[in-house]
Amino acid sequence: MTQASFWDSPRRIGAMIMRYRFLMMASWPRLLELAYWPTVQMILWGLINRFMVTQSDWMAQSAGLLIAAALLWDVLYRAQLGVSLVFFEEMYARNLGNLFVSPLRPFELALSLLTISLLRTLFGVGVAAGLAIGLYHYSIFDMGLPLLALFMNLLVMGWAIGLMIVAMVLRFGLGMEGFAWAVIFAFAPLSGVYYPISILPEWLQPVAQLLPSSHVFEGMRLIMNEHVFSIEKVIAAAELNVVFMIIALGLYSLAFYSARQRGLLLQMGE
Repeated sequence: MTQASFWDSPRRIGAMIMRYRFLMMASWPRLLELAYWPTVQMILWGLINRFMVTQSDWMAQSAGLLIAAALLWDVLYRAQLGVSLVFFEEMYARNLGNLFVSPLRPFELALSLLTISLLRTLFGVGVAAGLAIGLYHYSIFDMGLPLLALFMNLLVMGWAIGLMIVAMVLRFGLGMEGFAWAVIFAFAPLSGVYYPISILPEWLQPVAQLLPSSHVFEGMRLIMNEHVFSIEKVIAAAELNVVFMIIALGLYSLAFYSARQRGLLLQMGE
């Protein structure tokens, strides 16, 4: 890599981010979709939370627990979709070949996808969090700085899963597209989003401990129930996220190499 091409890298990444931002901002249905599902979940779980507060002393001590869980779960979900679905749009348009006859490198595309995923997640979940304040008088931002640590861990896990899905689609084609919608929900029961990990069968609890999300949601409950911020939970989630991201980047790189060798970048599309 020459010095000139190295310094051109931020410009190319910036151009890709601008491309995806213009696509997103030019379509009001896309903006509506970003906020729709987080808002629906927030309203649904807000109503469930309101009911359970009147029925359970434990829930009464932690008003807003289910709303917070729903919003944080959507961070993970939106982060994953923000990577995989934006990549699918390039495949639908048969644009991968056009992108990679340019100087764009696979890692530059990956950084562009991660950045646009962050923007989509902030917008979608931010709208729902704002409505929760107005409708239910609950603000997830009351957690303070610990919320940032929880958010970042879920965001990185979502990125890793999204890159794994991209790798699978590059390797096996758009027949694997359904995984973008389904695979994230396989993590939900083991993540303890709405209940402690101790509720799971004993043989499943060690498996759950291998997921960054399980440590995040356990940490969330400690904050809301006991007003304790567990740095150990955050560190455990971060360490697991490093492993997840290494695996994701490895699969992504191998899939791109394989697709180039087999000439698939010019053939993929709807």
